[in-house]
Amino acid sequence: MSANPAPRTAVRRFLPWVLAAAALLAAGGIALWSGALRAPAGGGDAAVAAGTRAVTTAGTPARPALSVTLIGPQREDWPRTLAAQGNIVAWQEAVVGGELSGFRIVEVLINVGDRVRKGQPLARVNAEAVAIDVAQARAMAAEAEAVLAEAKANAARSRDLAARGFLSPQGATQSATAEETAAARLAALRARLQAEEVRLAQTQVLAPDDGTISARTATVGALTQPGQDLFRLIRGNRLEWRAEVTAGELDRLAPGMPAVVHLPNGAEVRGRARTIAPTVDPQTRNAIVYVDLPVAESGPARAGMFARGEFELGRAPALSLPQSAVVQRDGFAYVFRLDAGSRVAQTKIGVGRRVGERIEVTGGLAPEAQVVASGTGFLADGDVVHVVPAVPGASR
Repeated sequence: MSANPAPRTAVRRFLPWVLAAAALLAAGGIALWSGALRAPAGGGDAAVAAGTRAVTTAGTPARPALSVTLIGPQREDWPRTLAAQGNIVAWQEAVVGGELSGFRIVEVLINVGDRVRKGQPLARVNAEAVAIDVAQARAMAAEAEAVLAEAKANAARSRDLAARGFLSPQGATQSATAEETAAARLAALRARLQAEEVRLAQTQVLAPDDGTISARTATVGALTQPGQDLFRLIRGNRLEWRAEVTAGELDRLAPGMPAVVHLPNGAEVRGRARTIAPTVDPQTRNAIVYVDLPVAESGPARAGMFARGEFELGRAPALSLPQSAVVQRDGFAYVFRLDAGSRVAQTKIGVGRRVGERIEVTGGLAPEAQVVASGTGFLADGDVVHVVPAVPGASR
C-alpha cells in the first residue's frame, strides 16, 4: 500500500515556522504573567506614597525646619560717615647729614627706631684734624692779642709825646695806624678761631628735633659726602593719614572733622582732619585730606601703613538689625520674615551703614516686621519654623 508523500513534505516544510511561533507565544505569555504578578505590588506602593503625601498636605502639618527666635528692627541714632583709604606717613621727615665733607665716621650712636631729643649726638666723625686747626687758630689769636697790646702802648706814648711837642704828627699817626691794624688782625683771627670751633662742633652729627629715627645709612669707617643722608627723623613723632577722596566728596568735608582710622592689625586710631589739598590729582581724580593722628609713645600706627577709615559727618536715625539676621546670597542681602502661620518668607533688603555687630536696613522691610534673629543660613523661602521666645534680657 502506497502513501501519498505530499502532505508529509508540507508538514516538514512548515514545521520550523510553527515551532518558532509557538516559542514566541510562550515567551510573551510568560512576560505577561510576570508583569501581572508585579503590577499589583508596584501600583500599591505608588498609591500608598500618594496617599501619604495627600494626608501630609491635607491633614498633617509639615515638620518645622528650625527652631528660631524672632526680632524686630531697632531704630537708633547713628553717625553718618564717609569712607576713605590712604597711607599713613610721617608729618615731616627730617634728613640729617654730615656737615663736614671728607671726614671719616668713627662712631654711630643710635639705630633705627630710637627716640631722640633735639641736639642729641647721633654720630661722630674724626675730629683730630679739626682740633689741630682750632689749636692753631687759638695760638694765632693769642699772638694777635699780644701785638695789639704792644701797639696800644706805643700809640699811647706817641700821643703823649706829640702833645708835648717831642714827636711829629706823622709819627703819632703811624702809631695810631699800627694800633688799629693790630686790632683788626685780632678780630680776624678770633673769627677764624670761631669758625674752627664751629667745624669742631660739626664733627658730631646732632638731631635737629625731637623724634624717632626712621632710617640710617651711616656706618663706621665711611667718609661723609656733600648731600649724603646719614639719618632720617620723624619730627615730633607725628604721623598723619593721607586719605584719598573723590572730587565729588570734597564738599562734604571740612578741616576739623573727626576721623576713625582702621589699622591692618584691627586697631582703631582717632584723628582729626587738618587740611584738605587745594588740588585734585588729574590722573586719579582724587584729592588728599590730611588727618593728624595722636602722638603716642608706643602707638599701633606706623609710617608706611595702608589704612581704611571714615570721616564722621554727623548723626542720623537708622533702622538696624543684628548681622546674624541678615544673610548674603547672590550678592544681595536677605532676611527671613515671619509670614502667615509658621512659615518664613525670604525678603530682599537694602543695607547701609554698619556699627559694631549691627547693620542698617535702608529698604525692603517694614519697621514692625518680625524676622528670624539667627540661623538664617539654614533656611529657605517657605520653610516652616518653630518660634521660641527670646531669652529675657538678651541683647538685641
